[in-house]
Amino acid sequence: MIATQDMKTQFGNSSRRLRLQTLVRLRWLAVAGQTISVLVVALFLEFPLPLVTCALLIAALAAANFALAIAFPSTQRLEPLSAFAVLGLDLLQMAALLYITGGLANPFAPLICVPVIISFASQPSRHSLALMALAVLCISALAFTPYPLPWYPGRTHVIEPVILVGTWCSIVSMTAFAAFYAYRVSQEATLLADALSATELILQREKHLSQLDGLAAAAAHELGTPLATISVVAKEMERELGKDPRFGEDVQLLRSQSERCRDILKRLASMSAEEEEHMRRLPLSSLIEEVVAPHREFGIRLKLVETSGRASEPVGTRNAGILYGLGNLIENAIDFAREQVTITVEHNAQTVTIIIEDDGQGYSPDVLVRIGEPYVTSRNRDDRAGGLGLGLFIAKTLLERSGARLQFQNGSADRPGARVTVTWPRSLMDVNSTK
Repeated sequence: MIATQDMKTQFGNSSRRLRLQTLVRLRWLAVAGQTISVLVVALFLEFPLPLVTCALLIAALAAANFALAIAFPSTQRLEPLSAFAVLGLDLLQMAALLYITGGLANPFAPLICVPVIISFASQPSRHSLALMALAVLCISALAFTPYPLPWYPGRTHVIEPVILVGTWCSIVSMTAFAAFYAYRVSQEATLLADALSATELILQREKHLSQLDGLAAAAAHELGTPLATISVVAKEMERELGKDPRFGEDVQLLRSQSERCRDILKRLASMSAEEEEHMRRLPLSSLIEEVVAPHREFGIRLKLVETSGRASEPVGTRNAGILYGLGNLIENAIDFAREQVTITVEHNAQTVTIIIEDDGQGYSPDVLVRIGEPYVTSRNRDDRAGGLGLGLFIAKTLLERSGARLQFQNGSADRPGARVTVTWPRSLMDVNSTK
């Protein structure tokens, strides 16, 4: 969890920076849309329109966009304050264009919410709220525009005050709703991306740890030749200087230590040659023992129940994701247990099942329906702080990647507590099974 917090601190700010190229492209789209709309109204519909003023406003947006594209590289990411300034200028330009073309009577008036939605989807909330306040002011100003809506010559399009108030309310409420929706979707996507990144980092760390024995064997192989040379030289020196009162004792010590180094390297080399297969393949009982062993000294009794025996137990390949995922589930059960955690292991010809139960108060209803989402952090607990969080999400993700199905539930009235059931098809946990 600490590593995850560090990662969020390091990358959280950069994930909230808009790429300038994205805004530039959206602006060119806005310039094209505004130009087409003005030309259709002025030339095709032939409505009276302040064409020169509209052209100046559109040209100003295009010039500012061109200047940004020239001044900065396409990969430039804007700081939140810079993004607020750019989106604020877009909002003011759109509001000015709407102001001289009928205000809230203009059918394109709802487009004023677009910069606000972009901000809430990608920027910090304080900047987005400030931009939303500016948008509400602009929408309010549009209600009092003296410029009529471009309409047929000789006819005035009059909007009743009630309709005007209703339009104002609808645009403001639409802006608020769309902004909130964009913000929630963006937050959930960001949290999920961070959680998956943390999962990948942890899985890589577990794989690196499992490869240390291979690295040790490789080091033993590389060091064997120079150490053999040192040993030969030490023997020759002992033959020549063994009885010398000045150097004899030092030479004997040199030879004995070189022999000791050779023994150590021989054991390291044999670890790969003789134990690699044993380390790489794990019977189900050995897998459970390896997962349980680090958690025996926490004051909570761990009870292991093997209902199917070990005679026909599956033998699988070492999987860092399974080891970490099961260990995390057991650690979580220990955190919330009062006295005991029960681990039940079952296997048959079709499935392998591991059930982890604690005697705590179980999952609260709101947590139970949200398990599987990252950063779920509340659960009934007597005396210790904390709860379900990113660790459970990572464990669930890693186990599901191995082919497992997970079920989270509470115990019965006579046997309270939380229960996690992890089930694999036997073919995924047994290298000897036929597929």
